[in-house]
Amino acid sequence: MKKNGHALALAVAMTASGGAYANCGEVSVGAMGWASGESVAALTSFVLEQGYGCSVTIVPTDTVPVVTSLAETGQPDVVPEVWSNSVPAYDGLVEEGKVITAGNTFANGGEEGWWIPQYLADKHPELATLEGVLANPELVGARFHNCPVGWGCRIVNDNLKVVHDLEGNGIEVFDHGSGANLAASIAAAFEDQAPWFGYYWGPTAILGKYPMVKVDLGGVNPEQHRLNQVEGQDAGKIGVSDFPAAPVLTAMTADFANRAPAAAEFIKNSALPNDLISAMLAWKEENNASADETAAWVLTNHTDVVMSMVSGEAKANLEKLF
Repeated sequence: MKKNGHALALAVAMTASGGAYANCGEVSVGAMGWASGESVAALTSFVLEQGYGCSVTIVPTDTVPVVTSLAETGQPDVVPEVWSNSVPAYDGLVEEGKVITAGNTFANGGEEGWWIPQYLADKHPELATLEGVLANPELVGARFHNCPVGWGCRIVNDNLKVVHDLEGNGIEVFDHGSGANLAASIAAAFEDQAPWFGYYWGPTAILGKYPMVKVDLGGVNPEQHRLNQVEGQDAGKIGVSDFPAAPVLTAMTADFANRAPAAAEFIKNSALPNDLISAMLAWKEENNASADETAAWVLTNHTDVVMSMVSGEAKANLEKLF
């Protein structure tokens, strides 16, 4: 998980001008202001430039500002990692035909749930379901690691702990004071190969560093999950539901799709597996790497994934760099 010469050389190339291939014109790519958003934007930019001959400008942005910009100016042309459930206006732009949802940036969406370490699931496969956990509380350390106060997951977890009677089944609910403490509890468990059971989300650097298995909570019931999200919910209204995946989308403008159809096809194919995203984030954090260096790491270590997204001509162009 260290920087290597090939990745660094490729990262340098990513700052250079686009390749001398069939020109797809000027393209703007929105880079969300967090680690995965910046890195995926850098990866997208590099493939568009070197594979498709686009001249790319990366536009730093955030969820609400980028949707506003798309509505008012029709820019940026391409925006990876739009968490559409946090911006209701996005659906309106799709309905108006201004914006096209090209696909999922994260192949499995934004994941939330209750997890156990992989080594625990390997030793005790029954713990992959909540029924197995409740029947064997001692195997998970008789503790559930909960979210901090103020997080949306805390409300859901506080309702689910009642639904599943965690404490009645011998599982203490431990409320963490911060996200850092929650992450540290996972790191400590892995260091000692100790039991751990609790809430986390992905893709994240934590899940990239520490392989975890999501516990099956009994399937997703969207309406029930909505009710479980209400703080202080009536006990008669809470019920069984796992956490649904949050849609994490790649958006592109209709104008871009019309004027650069080959490049647009790549954007439609550019979903990345969640475990790859988590591994990417872990590498970026461990190496204090830039977005370009992180994108170069993906290109050099998961070349097959990237190549599966592009056209034959773009593949041939990109292969010249490896």
